[in-house]
Amino acid sequence: MQYFVVMIDYGRRGREAIVDPEITRREVVSRVSSGEYQNISFIHEITENSVEDLTEAILAEAALPEIAPEDIDLQADRLDHARDLRKHERT
Repeated sequence: MQYFVVMIDYGRRGREAIVDPEITRREVVSRVSSGEYQNISFIHEITENSVEDLTEAILAEAALPEIAPEDIDLQADRLDHARDLRKHERT
């Protein structure tokens, strides 16, 4: 049997371990990236008789990709803005 344990730290209110044998790694990553899981203390994968700490790997996988400033098309942004202004002009 394989399952994930996500430990959420609520500070003074305590901690909560979320354990669901039906949840997959993909679902854990999805919940972390959507913000459903916040203030994560650790994420462990339990497989048979072993425990593996996947906290860093899953947090890195769930992180939004960084877009370099030089990859952003500013001209397209200006054209879109101009089009929106024309669309909302009063005639």
